[in-house]
Amino acid sequence: MNRIGILGAGRVGTAIARSAIAAGYDVAIAASGPAADIELLVDVIAPGAQAMSAEDAAAHGEIVVVAVPLHKFRSIPSTLLDGKVVVDTMNHWEPTDGRLADFDAAPHGSSTIVQGHFTGAQVVKTLNHIGYHFLEVDARPDGDPARRALGIAGDDDAAVRAVAEMIDRLGFDPVVTGALRTGTAFQPGTPIFGGHHAAADLAAEAEQHLGTSSLTGATRA
Repeated sequence: MNRIGILGAGRVGTAIARSAIAAGYDVAIAASGPAADIELLVDVIAPGAQAMSAEDAAAHGEIVVVAVPLHKFRSIPSTLLDGKVVVDTMNHWEPTDGRLADFDAAPHGSSTIVQGHFTGAQVVKTLNHIGYHFLEVDARPDGDPARRALGIAGDDDAAVRAVAEMIDRLGFDPVVTGALRTGTAFQPGTPIFGGHHAAADLAAEAEQHLGTSSLTGATRA
C-alpha cells in the first residue's frame, strides 16, 4: 500500500503527512471544508501532499488516517471509509473534547467505539501516543539502536500488517499488542503514552498493563 489519505489538516495530520511523504508515500490530506481552503496551508506546511476534499482523500487512501479531535469523529460519515484500513490516532482529552460519556465508560478503549462507527472499515490504533513534534525528529532507519517503538492494535490481521509496514517506513519499530481493545495499553494515563520506548520495553509495558505474557508480535511486528 502506497497511498495514504489523511482526514484532519491540523498539527497532527500535517506532521503525519510530512513523515509519510519523506517515507515515499503518495499523500492526500483533507480538512472539513473544500480542498481550496487548505491548498496554501498544505503547500507550505506539508509540501508534496495533495489537498483534497474529505471524500476524495478517503477515496485516494489505501490507508486512511483519522487525525481529528475525538469529539468530531462522528462528523465523518460512517460509510465514507467502507473497505478501508483506518488508522485511529485519536485520544479522549477532556479539556479538548469535554465529557464524552460513552468514552468515559469504555473499558475496551476509545478505538472500539470508533470501530463501531466505521463498521465497514478495519480500524487500527497507532500514532496516538507519540507527540506530533517527535514524528520527524525521532524517525530512525531499521536496525538503529536508538529506534523508537510505536504500539499497534487491531482486529484484522491484514490491516495490522499494512499499518505495521507503514510505521516501519515512517521510521519506528511496530509493536503489535493484539486486538483493537488492547490499545488501552497505550492510551493517555499509561506509561507508554508520551514515553520513549524501545520495542522490547514497549512490549513489556503493554504486557504488564494487559496482564498477558504473550503479545502478538511483541518486540517487532
